Amino acid sequence: MSTMRKPEAAATSGLQVLQPSGWPQPKGYANGVMAEGSLVVTGGVVGWDVAGRFADGFVAQVRQALENIVAILAEGGARPGHLVRLTWYVVDMDEYVSNLKALGKVYREVIGTHYPCMALVQVVRLVEPSARVEIEATAVVPR
Repeated sequence: MSTMRKPEAAATSGLQVLQPSGWPQPKGYANGVMAEGSLVVTGGVVGWDVAGRFADGFVAQVRQALENIVAILAEGGARPGHLVRLTWYVVDMDEYVSNLKALGKVYREVIGTHYPCMALVQVVRLVEPSARVEIEATAVVPR
């Protein structure tokens, strides 16, 4: 039987974080999230600005991609606390791992301390040749 915990951020956004009993506590993500409401889904979001210019460097591209996701969420009446899933596609896993501390800082600055379910996938390349990362997001706005 699984147990559910309701961290403050999740409780205020109508989400329930699912944490099976006895499992180690995840760091920087959730194992599962249950939500009810309106679904907001993004496509793959890259780290470019409104003029199509890519930020310089991996961490800067992550920051811009997350800021772009927040802007898309806002268009659907959602905010970062409504996120239930992020799927990250990176072209270099070593680049991701070697920047974990900076990525955590950027994530908290843009998204806050809300950690939805996340997956990380290394890919050969992304459609945009200058892109180092692409992130898909799913959010649920409570009724």
